[in-house]
Amino acid sequence: MHAIVCHGLTGAKDLKWEETELYPLSGGDVRIRVEACGVNFADALIVEGKYQEKPMTPFTPGIEVAGTVEATADDVTSCKVGDRVLAIVPQGGFAESVNAPEMATFVIPQDIDFSTAAALPVSYGTAHAALKWRAKLQPGETLLVLGAAGGAGLAAVEIGKAMGAHVIAAASSQDKLDIAQQHGADHLINYKEEDLRKRVKALTNGQGADVIFDPVGGSAFDTALRCINWEGRLVVIGFASGTIPQVPANLLLVKNISVVGLYWGAYLMRDPAAMREQIQELFSWTQAQKLSPFVSETYPLSQATQALHKLLARQATGKIVLTRDHQ
Repeated sequence: MHAIVCHGLTGAKDLKWEETELYPLSGGDVRIRVEACGVNFADALIVEGKYQEKPMTPFTPGIEVAGTVEATADDVTSCKVGDRVLAIVPQGGFAESVNAPEMATFVIPQDIDFSTAAALPVSYGTAHAALKWRAKLQPGETLLVLGAAGGAGLAAVEIGKAMGAHVIAAASSQDKLDIAQQHGADHLINYKEEDLRKRVKALTNGQGADVIFDPVGGSAFDTALRCINWEGRLVVIGFASGTIPQVPANLLLVKNISVVGLYWGAYLMRDPAAMREQIQELFSWTQAQKLSPFVSETYPLSQATQALHKLLARQATGKIVLTRDHQ
């Protein structure tokens, strides 16, 4: 098979499309012919050696795939050869085939296509876990989403609406905000041109947002923390701005604020049953048209470098997906 191979943690520019060997199946493994693979900001950080986990090189990046089961280990019971599946893998997704653990492999409903399925786990799983498990978002509350047109941000807009929240989308351009509005945002804030704090306060009758979803960090985090409601919850998702902010503890004290983190991938090992239930709920909400993952661009697997560069430049909206080259 062919795969994208990272020989050193030096960034996307040094990734190579190479012929590689298939890994043998171990107990509980499912081999998947990859038809689509989601591209995530974490993938870009991993190949630069900036992620919280640093893999041994050489390796193939890519953590969410959709495709067809080619083979299974003898002890696999939840899927069979020929099934259409979605899988979350520790690495190896940017390839023509990948082995996935059965516990992280899910049969895709027939009315969901491969690209849509591949766009679900990381972005929508992150948003779902952040808002439902960590922030405990309630119907009628106000949700502020930073970076609202990125993969996770756009997912948070849709998840927030599905959970009955009033959603304020904040992004850095009108084009991005237009996409957030198309996916359900009630109000829009361009934080390059508007005062984020003043606009949130104005939209909430001076109270502030009940829940803030922050994949951006940096100065956006600092400002957001100053327009949060009494007993508000801010969920830290990541630092797309490149700057990790510091939390002023005095602000937490005077308004009874909670700042909580969300590392979605950890649930796969710590609570796989919860993740399985989550993926099934995301499938159900997608079938019910509560969610409509926006795949903004697709690239052939062999062009993963270009896709990662676009993410790092913060030029991407929605989700970028790599697809198999059938020629």
